[in-house]
Amino acid sequence: MSERDRHEQLGISQAGVTEPSEEPEAIPEETPRAGHAARTRSAASRAAATCHYIEQHSSDGKHEGEAAGKEIAWKAAYAARVSAQSVAVLSASTPVPAADSRCARNAAASAAQAAQMGQLHDGAGELAVAAYQAALKASRAAAEAAGTGALGEDETLNAKADEAEAAAVAAAEEAGWMQPGQPVPQVSTGIRSPELMSMLHL
Repeated sequence: MSERDRHEQLGISQAGVTEPSEEPEAIPEETPRAGHAARTRSAASRAAATCHYIEQHSSDGKHEGEAAGKEIAWKAAYAARVSAQSVAVLSASTPVPAADSRCARNAAASAAQAAQMGQLHDGAGELAVAAYQAALKASRAAAEAAGTGALGEDETLNAKADEAEAAAVAAAEEAGWMQPGQPVPQVSTGIRSPELMSMLHL
């Protein structure tokens, strides 16, 4: 599968991510940044959509106690915000495969946390469990692509991460956390914490 095909596989709405006001420079389709950016935005959109789903269905009574429901919603919102911060960091930075892949890694990790909250919200249903497992696989694949031996430049690992992200999107749609082609709500990036910047090594 070509880089172009893989990037198109990840072509979900990016409306759910608040980015810097300045338009980033166009990214050539065949550069490593194009793939990392597509995965970063895709994961951030998954996190935002899952957070919105939880908020919209918070009164369904699927979990025990009001406190538990609030904690699930808070953790999902936090995950969505951190993944949006990863998009903002990538958009404002100079293209460097190692740093770009770390943004994709952190967005995918945050999306996996949001998916865990989605699964906790929905319970042990087959689709919710599958969506969470797919999100975990996407997070692991992104971490491997950003790992010490790859630093975002290993084409094989990048391809595996692209495919895992596409599968996570499909699973989230099956679970009802996302709707194909539907813009997801905007998520404020808030203030980038020192912990986030340290985690991204920027």
